[in-house]
Amino acid sequence: MAIGVTVKNGDLNGAVRRWKQKVAKNGVPSECKKREGYDKPGVKRRNAKKEGIKNARKRNKKERRD
Repeated sequence: MAIGVTVKNGDLNGAVRRWKQKVAKNGVPSECKKREGYDKPGVKRRNAKKEGIKNARKRNKKERRD
């Protein structure tokens, strides 16, 4: 899973920014977080609840814009 970007007009900062966005869209950071190690059941529940709240807020924000 190699992700690459081309540097345009010598703009390295822009290329790094685009690369980070591509990596984030591919889900690499969240996958690394999942594989970090063992979580207690209570911690798993808490994190799942936080994720659900975050996703619901995103959905509501998107629906308000439309």
